[in-house]
Amino acid sequence: MEKQPLSYRVLSGSLAQHPSGQRRSEDPSKLIAFYLPQFHRIPENSSWWGPGFTEWTNVAQAKPNFEGHHQPHVPRELGFYDLSSVSVMREQVELARVAGVHAFCFYHYWFSGRRILETPVNNFLASDIDLPFCVCWANENWTRTWQGDEKSVLLEQRYESSDNEKLIESLLPAFRDPRYIRVDGKPLFLVYRIKQVPNPADAIRAWRAAAQRAGLPGLHVAVVDFYDVESPVEFGADALVEFPPHKFNYGENVPSRPPKIANPRFKGSLIDYRKVIAQSAARESPPYTLYRGIMPGWDNTARRQDTPLIVINNEPSLFGAWLRYLRAWTRLSRPNCSDPFVFINAWNEWGEGCHLEPDVRDGLSYIEETARSSWVGAIAPASSLAQAREQLEQDLRAEATDGSALEAISIARYRGRTKLAHKISGWLRPFWFIHRPARSLYRFVRAVGG
Repeated sequence: MEKQPLSYRVLSGSLAQHPSGQRRSEDPSKLIAFYLPQFHRIPENSSWWGPGFTEWTNVAQAKPNFEGHHQPHVPRELGFYDLSSVSVMREQVELARVAGVHAFCFYHYWFSGRRILETPVNNFLASDIDLPFCVCWANENWTRTWQGDEKSVLLEQRYESSDNEKLIESLLPAFRDPRYIRVDGKPLFLVYRIKQVPNPADAIRAWRAAAQRAGLPGLHVAVVDFYDVESPVEFGADALVEFPPHKFNYGENVPSRPPKIANPRFKGSLIDYRKVIAQSAARESPPYTLYRGIMPGWDNTARRQDTPLIVINNEPSLFGAWLRYLRAWTRLSRPNCSDPFVFINAWNEWGEGCHLEPDVRDGLSYIEETARSSWVGAIAPASSLAQAREQLEQDLRAEATDGSALEAISIARYRGRTKLAHKISGWLRPFWFIHRPARSLYRFVRAVGG
């Protein structure tokens, strides 16, 4: 009997069956995918970047930097969509359900009372689309960094004295929506750059107090694991959210055998996806709540043609193996918790080569692998993190095609960044003109030293 393709088994639901006919159990972890609302026209983008600019403008003009470089990323099933149309969001949600994605995490662009790119979220709130969601305050300044100009500020986060109260007021329609994700009754609220907020611990207390005055039981605050963050405890936050490639783009993860660059102006960086997975698997359970994070890939060539960060050797099968491990990690490290979240970066970050949505090259492969991770194997599922790591390494080795691949995926031999190197990087990061050459030197030394 001819074997049905995986896409058929995803759509038919037969993927939930073990080959012997035995039912698998559903994994209790919940996948939350970051969602970028950039794909529609707004006056500000037309003014800053040219008439009619959307994120698709960057996506379409990307060019390969080396042979085999996956650029440009061309959308398939959903096409070059316009997020001002709620019908597009309905299609996205249908596809997310097929993948087993539990929720979207919408970016909230708010600058001291000024919102931007709010139309998709407003349309979602006004709709009857049945999908849980939460929001992440994307609290960075908007600059012309895509053009190499990090000083020209387009929109500035001013952090005025009344902002704490006003920020929560801007989010109340979302927090009060019955679809909004809650942890022990409290709305889940993510912050992207918590250390950019003046007196962050005081700010979090003020946000919680404002939520309580509005009739909510408080807030469940999660902060993104940015380069300058060590623990959520230092801010009084409830959880930390992993956000690859942040903290995964270090020198220890440079490829052992990089491709030959064809672009003579290239000054970007390359990271090996297999080493990223090894770093992720080597992480132990911390003494605080950690929401694990994963990415299908990363390549912001569309935004920075000559100076991108490119993750190479990423494949759908490797993504699937990594995701199954992170779900096992969550199941084993945080049993019976009320917030078994795993975050995916991202659902639709097309300009950064980081999307579950299908493209022409990979089709439904990432959707299929995400769906497959929803089921725990009926035969000998991992009962410890050691077993889960062993299974992950077996899965990765099954995909290995050469010696460099086997070397890259050795979890036990993975050499992570030293604490000293991490501290030095944190000290230098505000001084980009020093940090960048120091980072390049560090990566070169690590690559040469193996």
